[in-house]
Amino acid sequence: MKNLFLLLAISLPQLLSAQKLERYCEIMAIGKLFSQKVTITVDFGEESWFFKDTRLKDSTGNVVRFNSVVDALNYMGSQQWKLVNAFPISESGGGKVLHFYFKKEYDASELSTETKK
Repeated sequence: MKNLFLLLAISLPQLLSAQKLERYCEIMAIGKLFSQKVTITVDFGEESWFFKDTRLKDSTGNVVRFNSVVDALNYMGSQQWKLVNAFPISESGGGKVLHFYFKKEYDASELSTETKK
């Protein structure tokens, strides 16, 4: 009987705490011709339309501009996204598109009220 109460005392806080969920996103860094600046597009896995603007935007809806890929990575880190994987893909025109996969942990209750950032 003592063991049952001990087991309940240990597991009850875990059962009462909010469930943690991970969400992933893909970031593509596309270089601009004759510039160090990059355009960052983001894919949160939502349904997209052909002409949908997928550039990263701040909370006011303005496109976030970056001076470099490191600037974009620092921004994602400041938004609590964690880098999972990164790799380049060469395009036929000789340019490269850098792909970055991030994850962020949410409480289940946050996902119903918070917009994806």
